[in-house]
Amino acid sequence: MNRSVLSLLLPVRNEGINLHIMFKVLRAVIDVPYEVLVVVDDDKDDSIPVVHRLQPRFPEVRLVHNPLGRGVVNALRTGVKNARGEYVLILAVDELGPVLAIEQMLSLADEGCEFISCTRYSHGGRRLGGSQIGGMLSRLANWLLARAGCVLSDATTGIKLFRRDLFEKLDLQSKPVGWAVALEMSLKAQLIGARLGEVPIVSIDRLYGGRSTFKLGPWVREYFKWFWWGVKQLRNQPNPPAVMRPSQSPFFKDVREAA
Repeated sequence: MNRSVLSLLLPVRNEGINLHIMFKVLRAVIDVPYEVLVVVDDDKDDSIPVVHRLQPRFPEVRLVHNPLGRGVVNALRTGVKNARGEYVLILAVDELGPVLAIEQMLSLADEGCEFISCTRYSHGGRRLGGSQIGGMLSRLANWLLARAGCVLSDATTGIKLFRRDLFEKLDLQSKPVGWAVALEMSLKAQLIGARLGEVPIVSIDRLYGGRSTFKLGPWVREYFKWFWWGVKQLRNQPNPPAVMRPSQSPFFKDVREAA
């Protein structure tokens, strides 16, 4: 992997309270050159003055205005278009757990993975906090998808690392409702034959402030649309791809042997 720049995308909506903490944590954890793209939909977003105030101390941070309309999928399109890195990592600004897994994700990219998804439900991953109904539906959806042929144990998580040139091949069609686009990305990455990786995380929803935007009705409808589409498509995939995980990476094998 060419680590000249790793592009981190932070789609935000009034997350000013969390940004200064996230910037500090990223600088402490990441040891490769990187940029942070804070993508906002609204000129009145309270994240904007915080970014402006912190940029002299964090010059790696860029503020990107999304002109395509509200929603995560539009924020991703805008962020990827403005990204400079060969690899793009989607992060949630209110979660620290995924940040601690970045080095594992990069190691899998070094091994040739094109699309790496984090998992809260397997290989030591955990999900803590958040909506109980949302968590229950997420676990059920991933359990059913696995039986339909999905090789990723947590297709619905929004924490994804992928090659920037892969993004257009996914041809995202999700409506700008919640994070259903993460499920669409997982399914399509498998169906087009991308080299897949998976890294466990401990996800703690709203660890240090802010307010969740989870809305049960609209989110479930969009998730179900892509869930049912995925079930039908996966049944027609004769040879599901393998998934590389940290325990399979020679890098982590060497670390364990050294210990």
